Amino acid sequence: MFKNIAAATALILAASSALAAQPNTFYGGVDAGRTKIDDFSKRDTSVGAFVGYNINQNFAVEGGYRRLADQDIYLDGGAGMVKGSAKADQVHLSVIGSLPVSENFSVYGRLGLNRLEAKIDSNVYSAKDHTTKALYGVGVSYAITPAVSARVEVQKPTSDSTNLSAGVAFQF
Repeated sequence: MFKNIAAATALILAASSALAAQPNTFYGGVDAGRTKIDDFSKRDTSVGAFVGYNINQNFAVEGGYRRLADQDIYLDGGAGMVKGSAKADQVHLSVIGSLPVSENFSVYGRLGLNRLEAKIDSNVYSAKDHTTKALYGVGVSYAITPAVSARVEVQKPTSDSTNLSAGVAFQF
C-alpha cells in the first residue's frame, strides 16, 4: 500500500503545483481517513484535529488528536458471546519539514512522538492500555487560498498500524 501511495504522490508532483506556509503563523485543521491495525481484520474510519505553528516556510511544530479506530467486537462472556467496543486513540506532537515544489504545492515529512491508547469495553469486561511510540509520515499539501490548504498524508503511528488521511488546514 505504501508503494501505491508513493507512486500517487509522484504523479501528483509531476502534474500539479503548493503555496509555502507563511512563517510565524498558527494553523489548525481537521482530517478524516482510514486506519489499518494489523491485529484487526478490517480498516476503520479515523477522525482527527490538529494545531500547529509555522516556524518558517520549511519547518513547523504540530500537535493533534486522532481517533484511529472504533469497532464493535464480540467477547466470550462465559455464558456466551457479549458485544463490546474497541477504541484506539492517538495524541501526537511532531516536527514537520516541508518542501515547496511550486507556488501552491508542497510535500512534507513528519517525525515525532505519539501516545496511543486502546480501550475495550463491554458489560462484563473492561481494559485500557497505552504506549508512547515514534511517529513518522509523509504527505502532500495544496494551498487552495493563502489561508486554506488541503492535505493528504500517510502516517505510521506504530510498526503494526498505518493511517491514510485527507484534511484541511486554516492559517490564522
